[in-house]
Amino acid sequence: MLPDPARIPLSDWADARLVDLARNLASPALSALSGADLLAMRARFNGFAVPGLVSAGGGCRFHRARDGWIALNLSRPDDTDLLPALVGSAEIATSDPASVDAHLRQHDAAALVAQGRALGMAIAALDEQPFSPAIHSEAITAAPKHRAGPPLVIDLSALWAGPLAGQLLRMGGARVVKVESQSRPDAMRDGDPALFAFLDEGKEHLALDLRDEVDQDWLIALIRTADVVIEAARPRALRQLGIDAVALVREVPGLAWITITGHGVAGDAANWVGFGDDAGVAGGLSCALWEATGNIGFVGDAIADPLTGLVAAIESARMIGDGTGGRVILSMSGIVALALEESRNRDAAALARDLERWATGVGQPFG
Repeated sequence: MLPDPARIPLSDWADARLVDLARNLASPALSALSGADLLAMRARFNGFAVPGLVSAGGGCRFHRARDGWIALNLSRPDDTDLLPALVGSAEIATSDPASVDAHLRQHDAAALVAQGRALGMAIAALDEQPFSPAIHSEAITAAPKHRAGPPLVIDLSALWAGPLAGQLLRMGGARVVKVESQSRPDAMRDGDPALFAFLDEGKEHLALDLRDEVDQDWLIALIRTADVVIEAARPRALRQLGIDAVALVREVPGLAWITITGHGVAGDAANWVGFGDDAGVAGGLSCALWEATGNIGFVGDAIADPLTGLVAAIESARMIGDGTGGRVILSMSGIVALALEESRNRDAAALARDLERWATGVGQPFG
């Protein structure tokens, strides 16, 4: 467990979800995990400090807008190039934090968030509400799948949440095949080798040319043999691969399809970009910190990622255990909101104490 005051709020919620996972996938490896360890994993690997206005990994930052606060994630190389379009001015000095702050202060938070999301930026307002529910199920099939041997999981995802789900399933006894594009391998390989090594351990690997029709057909044939598919692609990207998730779920008995999104797949939100830090803000966690302590800051390290990975593993294990299939769509911001709401309902005073201790730990190691 993390020592106070740096223990991450919602760790108790993650502990309870690990118990849920063990109901369908009991294993010594899973039993050895704790919620606190799971949420602090990347921070411990990298020696991060408890964050304040800048996220633990450094890619996301809180800025004042004219009427409130926004969290803006500039972790990708091209994100900074979009700043002039975000603020509607070519005068912004994109490499000068003071210039960026001055331009952002001239706009309302909601307008910045709307414009940023239209541009494909990962951005959130401190006081927004999640657009989509945490978990949405559709195209449920009742036909069971009977397999001799361990369940087969095809992991098409990258970065953190999806690969964590695959790793938790592997630790619970599943066979996991990680599929990567030859031209665009998982950015976590080079971006965070220590975390990638944990998430990748024990998985089988396939590198395919996903622009090639032969490889696309081969991948779809592999999917038809699977028990679970985990992916985090936006709808257009799947269509470009010739993959129709709903059709496959309906055609393949017992296929469980897990779609991980930043903000759901309904309406415009289907195309909104979301990463762990900004999705945590969109889910209300930083607002809860502000309400409890008067401090603006990030809670945890990209917290929506491990929370969502854990829920994705639970949903997969549940369907494996039931022998039924379907498509389950997870919203990262929605999952943070769900965890926050359930923690409040269980013990609001304890949650407030965790947030207060967290606020006093800024700059300290995670443990």
